[in-house]
Amino acid sequence: MHTDSMLGPVALEHGWVPTPRYLMRRARILELARGLAPGDLLEIGCGAGMLLHEFAERGFRCTAVEPSPGALATARSLALSARAQVDFRDAPSPYWRESFDLLCAFEVLEHIEDDHAALRSWAQCLRPGGHLLLSVPAHERRWTAGDQWAGHFRRYERAPLVQLLQGEGFEVERLECYGYPLANLSETLGSRTYRKHIVAGTGDQAGDRRANNERSGVDRSGSVRLYPLLSSLPGRALLSLCLWAQKLFLSTDLGCGYVLRARRR
Repeated sequence: MHTDSMLGPVALEHGWVPTPRYLMRRARILELARGLAPGDLLEIGCGAGMLLHEFAERGFRCTAVEPSPGALATARSLALSARAQVDFRDAPSPYWRESFDLLCAFEVLEHIEDDHAALRSWAQCLRPGGHLLLSVPAHERRWTAGDQWAGHFRRYERAPLVQLLQGEGFEVERLECYGYPLANLSETLGSRTYRKHIVAGTGDQAGDRRANNERSGVDRSGSVRLYPLLSSLPGRALLSLCLWAQKLFLSTDLGCGYVLRARRR
């Protein structure tokens, strides 16, 4: 396992590599976190937990909740390999009320049927004035087979998302629509693969929702094959261009996801 200056942590030997959408989102998350004083951090639904490695390097004391046994085992193995100091749990603790300075939830809220209750419980974990870093998929019009396969309940629009957060005790400090153009393209192309899974009957049943939720954060089987291209000199050049280009469109709604920083009132 190693950390690449552009691609972040990479663990080919564990079958985990970054995807283009992840990298577009990661760039904005790390930028939104810039200036936040290191403190106690909780990530909900950490998946493989790779961003926690980078927050730990910035001085945060990291705790993570991951209910999927498979994903939790992967996250622990990756953290051990990287010597990252992260306290992984399979469920939240009832003693976490007002215990954290920063709560992170990336591509999680759309998997939860009652998103109001989820945000309310997350707010209770934060100290007054603590911050939330959140990412969700954007625009119902962009609903694809990928959303269905992953077990999403919804995608979000800008104004309703802000209203949702305000109603549960948060003030949005900054909201960006990320991903344009690279993540939009990869999402569209990826939906074709997910459509095949659904047609084959391997991802469209209600009983599969939990299994798909658990897979979606750590399954990189397809991306591993594409990683040599992404990490090549031409791949890096294209990624660098796309990371620069997405900055021009963050205030628009052209991207495929929202990422935001909010403060608990």
